[in-house]
Amino acid sequence: MKVRIGVSHTDKLIELEIDDVDVFKQQMESAMQSGGLAWFTDSKGRSVAITVANIAFVEIEDAPQRTVGFAVGK
Repeated sequence: MKVRIGVSHTDKLIELEIDDVDVFKQQMESAMQSGGLAWFTDSKGRSVAITVANIAFVEIEDAPQRTVGFAVGK
């Protein structure tokens, strides 16, 4: 599954590929409660740390969809 994390006060968007949504959500909630840094590895293999106060949004994409012509395939 793909996750996008927006960073406040910048146009930076971090894209991650994750295997387990529940584990990721639990890690995000722990990082938010601690108020410190959250470490991520982006889709290009780079490690990135973000101060949790600077996380603007976290978007979790559902199952990938295929586009066929102008319609969304299932």
